[in-house]
Amino acid sequence: MKRFITSLLIIAISLSSLANEPDRDDYDDMKNLKNFFHNLEAYGRLGYSIGGTAPLGIPATIRSLDKFILQPNVSFGADAIKPLGRNFGLLVGLHFENKAMHIDATVKNYHMKFTQGGQTLEGMFTGHNDSHAVQWMFTLPIQATYNINNKWRLKLGPYFSYLVSRNFDGFAYDGYLREGTPTGPKVLLGNTDEERGNYDFKDDIRKCQWGLGVGVDYFFTRKFGAYADLSWGLSGFFKGSFKTLDQTLYPIYGTIGIVYKIR
Repeated sequence: MKRFITSLLIIAISLSSLANEPDRDDYDDMKNLKNFFHNLEAYGRLGYSIGGTAPLGIPATIRSLDKFILQPNVSFGADAIKPLGRNFGLLVGLHFENKAMHIDATVKNYHMKFTQGGQTLEGMFTGHNDSHAVQWMFTLPIQATYNINNKWRLKLGPYFSYLVSRNFDGFAYDGYLREGTPTGPKVLLGNTDEERGNYDFKDDIRKCQWGLGVGVDYFFTRKFGAYADLSWGLSGFFKGSFKTLDQTLYPIYGTIGIVYKIR
């Protein structure tokens, strides 16, 4: 009986130890996960953007850009880069950025819709147009990287943005509107609050946007460097149902800043 009880205890202890011991697949998974993070690089970025929301090419209806006012377009975020061989890698980031512009342009026969003195007017406008656009967004870049050497890195790939705040407003002034068609009734616009035509298209801006980004990093030291990026929106700034403006507008911005290697 003693031998029987002792044998049962030995078997129970052996089974318990076997059940609690990770199998080989678990060890392999943990090893692969450790190897994945072993050479993963992390970077922090802080930059300033300049650019605008514009059509591809300058249409004949926009005669001149009279004023371009710089905006506080700050951008900051973090990137993770997984090396894929000696020179290539994959970058995934998360950035919080502001893309804003403020311009004043001279236009001729430019299709517009605005309000003047509580009345909504639409037609072909000739005169001056003051526009102000603001976008605050979270952006997810996914880029292929190529290290030329230990100082220079090239980047290329798509980005996806979600807007948490958006605005596009302005006013038309010192000109006239032909209602409906270029030969329609003529409405004069001045430069006071009552005489100019005001518009606000923020509800027509896309919340989700995507595009293509290209850039370069240059490191002064092993940790610190500078970068220059160009982002080109391909989805269009406004929703597809927005027809007030004749041309599709695209957010195109360049960013310069500093980069710091965290690990």
